[in-house]
Amino acid sequence: MLFDCDKNILRLTEQEEELKPRHVIQLSAWGFKKIVAGRYEASLSPEEPSLIKKVEDYLRKQNLVYALSPACRSFIDAIEERSAELTKIFRKAEQFKDGQYDEQEFSDFGKFLQSHTVRRLKGHQVKAAYHLYLLGNGANFSVPGSGKTAVLLSVFEKLRLEGKVNVLFVVGPASSFGPWRDEFEQVLGRRPKYIILAGGNKTARRTEYYNFEDYGELYLTTFQTLLHDQQDVSSFLGSQNINALIVIDEAHYIKRLDGNWANAVLRISRHSKYRSVLTGTPIPNSYVDLFNIFSFLWPHHTLLDQTKKSRLRYCEDHRDYSTAKKILEPVIGPLFYRVRKKELNLKKQIFLPTVLVKPNPIEKKVYEAIVRKIRGYAKDDYLKNIDLINGLRKGRMMRLRQCLSFTGLLDDAIGEYDEDLLESDNDLRYDIHNYSKLETPAKLKKLMSLIQKFQRRKEKVVIWTNFIGTIELIMKSCRENGYYSKKIIGDTPIERATVSEEETREQIRNEFVNDLSGLDVLVANPAACAESISLHKTCHNAIYYDLSYNCAQYLQSLDRIHRVGGSEKQEAYYYFLQYQETIEQDILASVQGKARKMSAIIDEDYCIYSMDMGDDTDELEAYQRLFTS
Repeated sequence: MLFDCDKNILRLTEQEEELKPRHVIQLSAWGFKKIVAGRYEASLSPEEPSLIKKVEDYLRKQNLVYALSPACRSFIDAIEERSAELTKIFRKAEQFKDGQYDEQEFSDFGKFLQSHTVRRLKGHQVKAAYHLYLLGNGANFSVPGSGKTAVLLSVFEKLRLEGKVNVLFVVGPASSFGPWRDEFEQVLGRRPKYIILAGGNKTARRTEYYNFEDYGELYLTTFQTLLHDQQDVSSFLGSQNINALIVIDEAHYIKRLDGNWANAVLRISRHSKYRSVLTGTPIPNSYVDLFNIFSFLWPHHTLLDQTKKSRLRYCEDHRDYSTAKKILEPVIGPLFYRVRKKELNLKKQIFLPTVLVKPNPIEKKVYEAIVRKIRGYAKDDYLKNIDLINGLRKGRMMRLRQCLSFTGLLDDAIGEYDEDLLESDNDLRYDIHNYSKLETPAKLKKLMSLIQKFQRRKEKVVIWTNFIGTIELIMKSCRENGYYSKKIIGDTPIERATVSEEETREQIRNEFVNDLSGLDVLVANPAACAESISLHKTCHNAIYYDLSYNCAQYLQSLDRIHRVGGSEKQEAYYYFLQYQETIEQDILASVQGKARKMSAIIDEDYCIYSMDMGDDTDELEAYQRLFTS
């Protein structure tokens, strides 16, 4: 039997009837089809170049007599050579993580970084950079605030000066664009020619992909844009002029195996020799979250075959994390680097005692009326189907949170939630509709007194609230009290290639962190500002005007003022304003409890934990606990 390959076609030709039915079934599973009697062919997909080796191993194990054509032999030799080289690289990275490495090489690497970067990297960052440099394609799973961007930029600079890359191509959330550009200048000491490929007109964007003569050094695009432009991106990355280091920032966005974003990322991975992923949450919900990450990093090398993937799913279903670790550690353990929070040597986070505020008469009256109405409705919930019940319960919890943030918010509808919690109570309706004319929220008065103290001490403060209407209320009060403040919300534009008349969130952030700007009060909502924006260099105070049950956003917001590059010498202080004897105490206890649990398990490399903490599930559990027990 002759085993041959011609371009992208694999071919098995029998001299006699050597293949048994079981052999044909297995070959069919690998895509082989019977062309004519005694001849079977399959396409050699770029997605699985190892198929040729897999078939050859199978023929040998089945004791089938076969001969390899010269082309086939050459292909297999190349695969084996590449596999041996990768094994060598993986082993070197593994030894480095275990503390076994060439001290002179590591010292020389550190000296290079010291002489070619403006910002001196921390010890843990130098180690992370060296690990990535050894691999060429690696993951950095270090905790938020550890300086993953600086690590990546230092490796890019070394590869660039060695003539191996000339472009840094970053795919990430739009909020990361400003930090990437700023970090580039602060770490490497030069302002890059950067090109933002996001939003705007696709036809106009295309000119950037085919401008090979005057290309940029830093390209920034979103997952959404990549999905639409993946063919153009592939053409750009595949150009002979371009040698790119592709970075997937906040890589947990590509966790879904069948997701469109993930598929787009995997398609472009083959057009670059150097790839990296950055995320502080490598296994948020499932071991499956890891599959796309390592498929992107090593697209020509099957790290986790179907057998291992099936075993991992089984371990996950049975919470057998120790066995899962035994499966994963030898395979992907060498391929990622992780710095834990305790290794950052940051000053402590100071959580000050909750400031309990006595609500004003109307605030108290409206809140208690809504609570009574919800308790009454809760008794009849069992009569409705579960989807309707859950929708109503989420709407009711939202109304309570609005009431405790700013009573005036109750005057507006909430999406599809149309339940009337103030039915037939015209007095309450009047109070809500005219609330801003009747009284000033008690929490707002307390907030202004806190801001005044920070102003006297010439300290900056970030104020977190979940509602746009509340942000506008706080901004108005700051203006009336003479406090210079700005806001960052979802509608605050990111920097784009086109000029916007509005200030971008990057401009606002840069003004806020500037000691001499006079902007000392930033009002933000966690959904828009809890990721990719650093405030820690000049701001060390955060006030939580209200909270949601979303622990992920809570944790991310904490890290905005507690990060490498400032928090080593300065504590971060957190203030919580809450109305006494309300569900606000339950919300704070919930997110802080989950935060403590997460801190206890996040140091484990292969534990599954939910970064969606505080979404619908927690809100519904709180409703059950508060109103149906």
